[in-house]
Amino acid sequence: RQQKWKSSLSTQAKMPPCDFVPEKYESYTYERMQKIREQNIAPSLRTYYKRPLLLHQGHMQWLFDHEGRRYLDLFAGIVTVSVGHCHPKVTMATQKQLARLWHTTNIYMYPAIHEYAEKLTSLFPDPLKVVYLTNSGSEANDLAMFMARLHTRNFDIISLSRGGYHGGSPYTLGLTSLTSYKHGVANGFGCTTTMLPDVFRGPWGGSHCRDSPVQTVRKCSCTEGACLAKDQYIEQFKDTLNTSVPKTVAGFIAEPIQGVNGAVQYPRNFLKEAYQLIRERGGLCISDEVQTGFGRTGSHFWGFQTHGVVPDIVTLAKGIGNGFPMAAVVTTKEIASSLAQNLHFNTFGGNPLACVVGAAVLDAIEEDGLQKNSDDVGTYMLLELAKLRDKFEIVGDVRGKGLMIGVEMVTDKDSRRPLPAEEINQIWEDCKDMGVLIGRGGLYSQTFRIKPPMCITKRDVDFAVEVFRTALQRHMEKAA
Repeated sequence: RQQKWKSSLSTQAKMPPCDFVPEKYESYTYERMQKIREQNIAPSLRTYYKRPLLLHQGHMQWLFDHEGRRYLDLFAGIVTVSVGHCHPKVTMATQKQLARLWHTTNIYMYPAIHEYAEKLTSLFPDPLKVVYLTNSGSEANDLAMFMARLHTRNFDIISLSRGGYHGGSPYTLGLTSLTSYKHGVANGFGCTTTMLPDVFRGPWGGSHCRDSPVQTVRKCSCTEGACLAKDQYIEQFKDTLNTSVPKTVAGFIAEPIQGVNGAVQYPRNFLKEAYQLIRERGGLCISDEVQTGFGRTGSHFWGFQTHGVVPDIVTLAKGIGNGFPMAAVVTTKEIASSLAQNLHFNTFGGNPLACVVGAAVLDAIEEDGLQKNSDDVGTYMLLELAKLRDKFEIVGDVRGKGLMIGVEMVTDKDSRRPLPAEEINQIWEDCKDMGVLIGRGGLYSQTFRIKPPMCITKRDVDFAVEVFRTALQRHMEKAA
C-alpha cells in the first residue's frame, strides 16, 4: 500500500511500500487531544514538533498517525522498540500470557521468571549470571549504585561528564550530566564526574580513535597501535581519582556509547584502562546497556563486549521489552548477595507478563537475525551519512556502531560550534514532513539521534538518507 499523502517539499525520495493497512482512527479529534494534553497531562512531559504527531498505530519500522499518514520511525520510541512495533511473535506471546496470568508476586514460583532468567543470563559471560528484574532504566541504575555501595562498603561513584545520562530519579541525577534534567534540589552526593573522552568535541581526538566505520574529520598523528587521545583522557581520569574522590571508591558507570548525548564514542581501550584503574581502588565497574544492548551495536550482543571488558554490573532497559515497561540488573552471585542481607523487594519486577515479553524479544532478535541486520544496515547507513558529511559543511560528525548513530550539526567543521537551534529545528521538521522521524540529543540538542527498530532495511535507509539530504539542501538554499 503506497503512502496516502505527499510532502509539500520537493524530493526524489520515494517511501518504500508497506502492505500493512492501519485500522481507522476512531478516538477524539486532534483539537480535543491537544486540550487534554494542556489540561490533564503534566507539562514536564513535552512533545516533539511544532504540530505534535497524534500517532495511532505501529507496524515494525512504521508508525501511522490519526489521518493515516505513514512515517519511517528512526527513533524507535527513544531506542526502545528493538524488534519492531507490534512484532507478531512478541504480540502473540503477550496475548497468550494475558489470558493465563498477568501478575503474581515473585515470592511465589511461576514458570516465566525462571525461564526468562535462564535465557537472559545465558547471553552473558561468566560470572554475570544473576539477574534482578525491575521496571525502568532509572530504577535499574539506581539499584546498581545501591549494590556497588553495599558490596564495596565505599560510597563514591564516578560517571562521565558532559552528556552522560543514567536516569532522572533523585538518586541517578547525580550520575547524569545534562543541565536540562537537573532540578534545583540537592542531588549527586557521593557522585563525581570525570572528563568525557569525546574525540570529536573534546580537546583530544583524531581520525583513528573510534570503533566505528566512520571516523572524525580531525587529523591524527598516532602511530599503529597507539592512541594519543586515549592516553590524554586516561590521564584526566587518573587526575579525578587522585584529587576528587577518596582512595577507595564504590564504582564507575558508563554507557558503552553515550545515548542521550548523541552516540558519543570513546577512544578504543579507554574503558578497558578506566575499568582497571577503578578496580585498583576497590570499585565495581557498571555498564549502562539501556541503549546499547540486545544486538544494537551489530558486532556484539552487548555494548561492553565492543570494548573488550567484562563489567561487574550491567543495567538493561528500553529494548529489553520492545516497549513493555521492564528493566534488569545483571551481576555476579557475590555482588547480588550483598543485597540479600536485608529485604529488597520489587512488586512488579519480573512479573509473568514482563518475563514472557522479554523472552519473546530475545527469540525475535535471534530468529529474525536482528543483530546481523543491525551490523549490515547500520554500517551501510553510517557510510551513506558520511557522504552527506563530506558534502555539507554543517554536518560536523557522523558516528556510531550498528544502528546506534549520531549526526552532529555545526556552523562549520573548523570551529565545531553547534548549529543554532532554529536551524536544526527546521531540518528536523522537514524530515518529519517528508515522512521520517528522528531524535535529538547532545548538550545543545545539536545532534540527530538515529536509532531505529532493528528490523529496518537498506531500502529504508536509502529513503531516509535522501530525505535528510533534501532537508539539508533546502536549509542551505534558504541560508544562501
